[in-house]
Amino acid sequence: MVDAPSRKYGLLQDLFLLAVSLGGMWYLAQNVVSSLPMGVGDPEKEQHEQARVKATANLRRLNRPRDDSDSDDESTSGGNGKERPRKENLELDQYESQIALEVVAPEDIPVGFDDIGGLEDIIEELKESVIYPLTMPHLYAQTSSLLSAPSGVLLYGPPGCGKTMLAKALAHESGACFINLHISTLTEKWYGDSNKLVRAVFSLARKLQPTIVFIDEIDAVLGQRRSGEHEASGMVKAEFMTLWDGLTSASESGLPARIMILGATNRIQDIDEAILRRMPKKFPVSLPSRTQRLRILQLLLKDTKIDTENFDMDYVTRVMAGMSGSDIKESCRDAAMAPVREYIREQRQKGVAMAGVRADSVRGIRTSDFFGTKGGQIINNNHAKVIKESSKHTRGKQEGSSDEYEDVDETLAESMD
Repeated sequence: MVDAPSRKYGLLQDLFLLAVSLGGMWYLAQNVVSSLPMGVGDPEKEQHEQARVKATANLRRLNRPRDDSDSDDESTSGGNGKERPRKENLELDQYESQIALEVVAPEDIPVGFDDIGGLEDIIEELKESVIYPLTMPHLYAQTSSLLSAPSGVLLYGPPGCGKTMLAKALAHESGACFINLHISTLTEKWYGDSNKLVRAVFSLARKLQPTIVFIDEIDAVLGQRRSGEHEASGMVKAEFMTLWDGLTSASESGLPARIMILGATNRIQDIDEAILRRMPKKFPVSLPSRTQRLRILQLLLKDTKIDTENFDMDYVTRVMAGMSGSDIKESCRDAAMAPVREYIREQRQKGVAMAGVRADSVRGIRTSDFFGTKGGQIINNNHAKVIKESSKHTRGKQEGSSDEYEDVDETLAESMD
């Protein structure tokens, strides 16, 4: 028989070996297995670390010097005299780091309100009802609690009329942090990660406020909820609406968070009714009128060489009826290419090498350069209509008149507008 001291010694030896074994297994799990490429650790650990580094570098660009309005806002809202923490020092989780990659610094956007023609009424209302309440709330909060920035703004209208350009200018002029949210950013292969990314959008926006979250083609992200819709898509919409206008949409002091959702779409009928309710400010960006087209042409051609004797701005403005701002820009691009194309062909016929071509020898744009291009169907049709109507008023005039483009009656101009 084994005596009691021997059994006690054997039990202690077994306990010691068990403790050593558990300690070794824990060490292997923490330091060896997790670092293997196919280990039991996070398979996307390196990707998340890269996202965190890039997000920190991206947020560092937001630390611009504050102006007087910023300092006034700081002294009024904070009241403690402490400076705001630097953006790159904010503690972000892996989902917020992914969203931080979509943050755009205002100075990186080369578009301002002065670069947009024909939308002065919308621009002025955006300044008064969106930018000032969002960036300088202390000027409005003392008057009434109702004078706060809207929680959502929607720009809708036909394609190419300047909705996205307005959003860029709004981000540049406001100076607020701008999150350019893409559909692909909210799409993840793991179940539930899309919801966590939506939550990260709002949590990061609170840390960076005032913040504008821009969603282009918002109807594709927050469209109508249907019975046959995929479960993940419905969950993303529900999570977005809950965080947008839910219990956590206000700060600890009860004041609304300075976060605004800015959406752009050309299919407003496809957006969910609950989303439209959360976007009280809706601005229709329609096709430009005659006055707006003239302003757009003046902006587009301000740095372009023009043959003043053979260029009729009013006529070109008139025959561009029905064209969007994007169409007008492309038409001006084609017209500006015509003198260059003509000059190159002339030099080739003379046998001059292209290396010796001088840019200052190219003539300016003429009215005729806007017509005859294959891509300008609308302007060509309007031009043909004007020529047809003008011929009715020019019958009996001498053949070979130098006035190639006769003015038309106001009734015709109004019909084209």
